[in-house]
Amino acid sequence: MKLCSTSRAAALLPVLLGILAFFIVVGPRALNPMNIAWLGDGDPATHYQGWVFFRHSPWSFPLGLNPSYGLELSNGLIFSDSNPLFAFLFKPFSALLPEPFQYFGLWLLTCFILQSWFAWKLLGLVTRDAVVRLLGTGLFLFVPAMLIRMSVHLSLGGHFLLLAALYLALRPFTPKRSLAWGTLLAAAALIHAYLLAMIALIWLADLAAHTLRRHLAPRKAGAELIGLFLLVSLCCWQAGYFSVGDDGLALMGYGLFRANVLSFFDPGTWSFALRDMPGVLGDGDGFAFLGLGVVFLFICAFAVWLQRGTDVHLKPRRYPLLLLALAGLALFAFSNNIGVGPFELHIPLPDAVVAVATIFRGSGRMIWPVMYMAIFAILYVVIRGHTSRTARVLLSIALLLQVADTRSGWGESRNLFMAAPAPQWPTPLVDPFWNQAARHYQAVRWLRPENYPEQWRTLAEYAGRHHLPTNAVYLGRMSTKATEAAQAVADQMVSSGQYAADTLYVLDSRTVLPAALTLNRETDVLARIDGLNVLAPGWKRCADCPPIVAADPLTLISPMKSNERVTFNVTSLATFFLGSGWSKSEPWGTWSEGSESQIILRPEAPVKSFVLEANALIAPSHTEQGLEVIVNDVAVLSTRLLKAEANVVSVDLPAEVQQRIEREGVLVIRFQHADAVSPRALGMGLDPRKLAIGILALTLH
Repeated sequence: MKLCSTSRAAALLPVLLGILAFFIVVGPRALNPMNIAWLGDGDPATHYQGWVFFRHSPWSFPLGLNPSYGLELSNGLIFSDSNPLFAFLFKPFSALLPEPFQYFGLWLLTCFILQSWFAWKLLGLVTRDAVVRLLGTGLFLFVPAMLIRMSVHLSLGGHFLLLAALYLALRPFTPKRSLAWGTLLAAAALIHAYLLAMIALIWLADLAAHTLRRHLAPRKAGAELIGLFLLVSLCCWQAGYFSVGDDGLALMGYGLFRANVLSFFDPGTWSFALRDMPGVLGDGDGFAFLGLGVVFLFICAFAVWLQRGTDVHLKPRRYPLLLLALAGLALFAFSNNIGVGPFELHIPLPDAVVAVATIFRGSGRMIWPVMYMAIFAILYVVIRGHTSRTARVLLSIALLLQVADTRSGWGESRNLFMAAPAPQWPTPLVDPFWNQAARHYQAVRWLRPENYPEQWRTLAEYAGRHHLPTNAVYLGRMSTKATEAAQAVADQMVSSGQYAADTLYVLDSRTVLPAALTLNRETDVLARIDGLNVLAPGWKRCADCPPIVAADPLTLISPMKSNERVTFNVTSLATFFLGSGWSKSEPWGTWSEGSESQIILRPEAPVKSFVLEANALIAPSHTEQGLEVIVNDVAVLSTRLLKAEANVVSVDLPAEVQQRIEREGVLVIRFQHADAVSPRALGMGLDPRKLAIGILALTLH
């Protein structure tokens, strides 16, 4: 008896297959809502932390604001990729849920089930043979591009949304299309912006196609366009998309995080049988390997196509706008830096175009709908080009190859998911001070404020466990203006030594030195506790706070020897001497940022002079950089740098300054940069930082 897909039992098959695939790839431990061990590193950590703060925060409007996680820097739930859809579903029951509680394992199970379901529906457009549909569905469940995301970017594991969009675009016209598309677009908006962008383009192509075919009257098409646009806008608003302005959306990255043209056949580490292809920098974000089983079917399909064994060559004529949309996604995914294996072709684009495109800087992800359409087309040719029995055999072989060979990749992920269960993460914060501080202070702040500080996970976990708001976060987008404003406030606090009495501060290596100079030693404590630089305002005046044994704050500054040339590249420990006014260190050195920068040193012997080696931001329209040098509050040199590289500035110190340094025990060098300018203003790229000198090395004499 032939198994027909119209039976009720057959309808359960994709659900059961999705559950089976989940347990093969992920395993059962992720479903334990109190097990957070597998969420402790990288992006999953911020996905979980965003939910932790959101569940314990009062409701806000828009609903997706998460004011305790990010504070003034950025606090939209969507920007911690915490899956607002599930967060909204579970937050009303937060008081009833255990502590801790995570829904991400349930989300992954949902992804597998719905991936299976929509693959089943999609293949139902090709065949009614349930066995063939089930085998084809299995191939969609073991697509490496989906599985690789499930251990890194949890929300981006929702590839079922893309299959649903392709199904809606390919199925025959139905009057209920607006409801289906509205549900899909709303769900995508509440899950991830990249998925929303892909699905929205497919929807627009489908809407235009049905309008041109007169399936939809122009009035109804216009009503759907406006109605669903408003629905998506409402969902985005509530998810927190608009909590960051335009200044937080345009980041660098377009043209780097792209898809290689050979991505469908490049297995990376996801194959035992095939070797990783040579590529170019940034290809990883566009990873779209089809899998060995699908590659096998591609060869079979190609043979059928050569014999004109199907009507596949006629099908594209029915969906020209859909194919045009997919072609657009492919071009965007390849970007203007087109990689073909190890070769790269750069196509110049206006800066304004690149700035807009950089909103979706991980452009390589846009290849996913194209990848799924390619898999569907391959299956279409194989199924239509062979008898049912032959198709079953070929798909069985392909599924075995797909599952077994891709284990090279998902086997590693499974080890992560199946780590020993734990209700908490290991933390280096073991000193009793931390529990006492959590009772004394109302917030935890990282100085200097920035996105993704080096200790963000440790501090976010600490703050979340004690229900304290924090700016020590890792977010996908952050307002540039808000960050700069917060940094200006932080710089003012450090320079004045005046801090908020209700806030515990943890300082980065460049902030601790200037803070040590202005510390109010009568009331505040600056100490190194469990490897962190802690500034506790008012701790010495707190009757209930145990005393902290702290050395002289100036001893936090490592001593510097005479005649020792120290460099300031990314691997050098001397970067700890850099105070305010410096960018992130790079392999060659460190750029100043802004109109003033500072170096703080503790010399071992008297200092009479020092030599500065530096580059300078020079351009045909900006031929020099003015440099004022102030040492321990005394101006000692005014000069101009005329070369872009290898400037050497010798500074002799007056006797008065030498005496100050010996008396105060520190050497504080301030550089004032009157001619600081951004590379963007000079037409040298999109970098908005105001740069002046790039410090290479310093030698004390």
